[in-house]
Amino acid sequence: MIQFSHPEAFLMIPLWGVAAWMLPRAGLWKPLRILTGLLLMLAWANPHVPRQSRGLDVWMLVDRSSSASDWIEPRLPEMESLLEQSRGRHDRLFFVDFAEDVIVRETISEAILSGRMDATHIGGALQYTLSRLDPGRHSRLLMVTDGYSTDPLEDAALRLSRENVPMDLRLIAPIDATDFRVDELRAPNPVRPGEAFILEARIFGNADADVPAELWRDGQRVGRGVAAVRRGRATVRWSEVLPRPGAVEYEVRIHPETDAWPGNNRQTQWVEARGGRRLLLVTAYPDDPMAPVLRAQGVDVELVTEPSRLRPGHLTGTAAVVIHNVPAYDLPNPFIDALPFYVREQGGGLAMIGGRASFGAGAYYQSPVDDLLPVSMELKEEHRRLSVAMAIIMDRSGSMAAGVPGAPGMTKMGLANEGAAQAIELMGDRDAVTVFAVDTSPHVIIPLTTLGGDNRDQITDIVRRIQSYGGGIYVYEGLKAGWEELQKAEQGQRHIILFSDAADSERPQGYERIVDDMLANQASLSVIALGNERDRHADLLKEIAARGQGRIMFNDDAATLPSIFAQETVALSRSAFLDEPVPTRAAAGWRELAAAQLDWPAQVDGYNLSYLRPEATAGLLSADEYEAPLVAHWTRGTGRVLAITFPTAGEYSETVRGWPQYADFVRTVFGWILRPEMPPGLALRHERVGETLNVELLYDESWEDTFAQTPPRLMTAAGEAHEGREHVWRRIAPGTFQTRLDMGGTPMLRGALQVGNRAMPFGPLTAGAGAEWRFNPAMPRALRQMSEVSGGVNRIDLASIWEAPRRVELRGIRDWLLVATLLVFLAEALWTRLDGQRPSIDFRAGKPPKRPRFRKPKAEKPEAAQEPEPPSPEVQRRTVFDQAKRR
Repeated sequence: MIQFSHPEAFLMIPLWGVAAWMLPRAGLWKPLRILTGLLLMLAWANPHVPRQSRGLDVWMLVDRSSSASDWIEPRLPEMESLLEQSRGRHDRLFFVDFAEDVIVRETISEAILSGRMDATHIGGALQYTLSRLDPGRHSRLLMVTDGYSTDPLEDAALRLSRENVPMDLRLIAPIDATDFRVDELRAPNPVRPGEAFILEARIFGNADADVPAELWRDGQRVGRGVAAVRRGRATVRWSEVLPRPGAVEYEVRIHPETDAWPGNNRQTQWVEARGGRRLLLVTAYPDDPMAPVLRAQGVDVELVTEPSRLRPGHLTGTAAVVIHNVPAYDLPNPFIDALPFYVREQGGGLAMIGGRASFGAGAYYQSPVDDLLPVSMELKEEHRRLSVAMAIIMDRSGSMAAGVPGAPGMTKMGLANEGAAQAIELMGDRDAVTVFAVDTSPHVIIPLTTLGGDNRDQITDIVRRIQSYGGGIYVYEGLKAGWEELQKAEQGQRHIILFSDAADSERPQGYERIVDDMLANQASLSVIALGNERDRHADLLKEIAARGQGRIMFNDDAATLPSIFAQETVALSRSAFLDEPVPTRAAAGWRELAAAQLDWPAQVDGYNLSYLRPEATAGLLSADEYEAPLVAHWTRGTGRVLAITFPTAGEYSETVRGWPQYADFVRTVFGWILRPEMPPGLALRHERVGETLNVELLYDESWEDTFAQTPPRLMTAAGEAHEGREHVWRRIAPGTFQTRLDMGGTPMLRGALQVGNRAMPFGPLTAGAGAEWRFNPAMPRALRQMSEVSGGVNRIDLASIWEAPRRVELRGIRDWLLVATLLVFLAEALWTRLDGQRPSIDFRAGKPPKRPRFRKPKAEKPEAAQEPEPPSPEVQRRTVFDQAKRR
């Protein structure tokens, strides 16, 4: 049906007639002029005629979330291929993958989503897709999902209706499947150390069954039980005691015989045992002499001699952490990653004490702790005493071609190459390096080459372009080739770095002979293992490192490989522990730590050579050529950090331990780094509601003036993130601030309230399994209703979507009418100019005049012989009329 935008344009018809009658000489009754007027009138009215689009755009939205992937992924290639093969010549097909984030795929391939997978944001995916539709083409959406959206659908439904875009549904989920889930794990928080408390797990299911349940604490199973699910629910309880202050992570796991969604079979909860001010002493010495000194001062000291058991929860309730001659590779990555936020934002103290496994020699260079320390650990070139020859044995097996989560576009091989290149850049001009890439045989990438001159950049460029080929790495072949090349070196120190995949290291037979020969010739060996200690070849790599009297560093995050290579290189070639007595010299910076000056020992037995950072302060210096800091301190954010570069226990500490003021020194420095207590009148309260954390700050009138000058800050960090995020407070009542935090997808949340230079820490907290696994039955119903309202259907036969009725649209033809008007106007003008003598039709006369006959002109006679031409009939009539008038 034709519609007109301006029907008032038809008033031109009577106006045209009036104008033609009043202006007869205008010739408005001529056919071409009438046609011109008619076309102008229609262009003004702007008629819209129905038209159907030639092709169809189908946008296939695929749910990639954790709860749906097990059911959708196996069917996806077949569905996508069917749509691609059945589309017409003018049709177009687009793929959109979503979970929390949304991404458009150009081809049929696996999507790489950067956000959380434990969220199903159907509403967000619809909004994103609708914004990308071509307004000039007919589009149709095909939603492939289980239907359980975790974000609201109202806005997307309104937009679908407003833009008149149909959405078909293909719901893929098990029908009437048996499922059990851990709905919640309840625990009191905080608790007192040594007091019993109850943990309660609520378990839901859609069938009656006895479901085995387990309780885990910090990765260790501590309890079992059976959940008797009747009428859809059950409760299991355990009694627990935390003997010391700190936070531990509890987890409940269930193991049903039949279960549709295993992803909802666990829940976690952090429980904090809150005590007094505590100092965490991570030390290489079980009888560390500092512990009794601090305990006599009233400090609660937790002595840790097994650093592998440390977790971020150990930082909860801890006022300071002391690392005493423990290397970085002995500390778990989550713990060392949590230290920057602990110091800067939560106000915790940190101290590092010297020894052969500390500072640069302990591989702390470029670690998360590096930027916190008041001393720099990289040895200056002019202070190096021995040059190094290093062989880097690189695993280039097929497994190294895999991508790396969190590093788009990078492979394991690419990151390992970057690590090796950074190691070479850190070596000195007198050092030499050789690089081998090994799969089933060794391939010389760089023969033994001294790094002096201009060849360093060329070497690193070649190393960065090593490619992954072949099967697994043959360990023996790599070690044999590397040691043969190192034997040509003239440098005083020789070392091999073996980099290998802990899950794919083969053919080690005979490596013992190579390693023994290296030790006999004063060469050293270290292993960087990609993976963890549970991988199938991890034990082999451990044996190689142990036999070579070297260290092994496991790493299951390939993105951190460059920093591990750098740490190992600095520990080997650019760090120094000076094991000879050195005199000391007092510095003015000690006055910032204590009012009274100490009678310092005349010398120390050895120290880690380092350099004072620009903003740091030294309390004691070495009186040798280096004038290096022996005691240095500064503040980082709200925390305090101390560096003591000489040993205070074990080897090379005899002089210091015999120093009469040793106890005063220990009490002073560690009393300074302990986190200051927050003044009274302030309280922080938090409550978790689903994936939202409600935080309230309560304060009395004594804080009003302080907050007027320095507003309180709330900082949080997700997981082991180094950097914190600030949140905005809302004042909801006198003496009360409030804010809400989204914890969706956050495995662990740590936070702190900051007022000036003081901090009140809280956490860790977890959000639990969240809405992704709750399967709200209202969501699929709402999605079906959206589809029906938009004109969509439940699409079982996917190929039939190309035969779906197209939307008929009314499109204006004003432009075409204006073009036609111009053409007719030009034709009328041309007709008038070229044939102006031809009589035109006059519709008022009733009939057209007779068309004059055109005869062939006769040959002209001579002028004298020509007869006068008779007057025309018109002249004759006028003559008769004039004569009659005269009479």
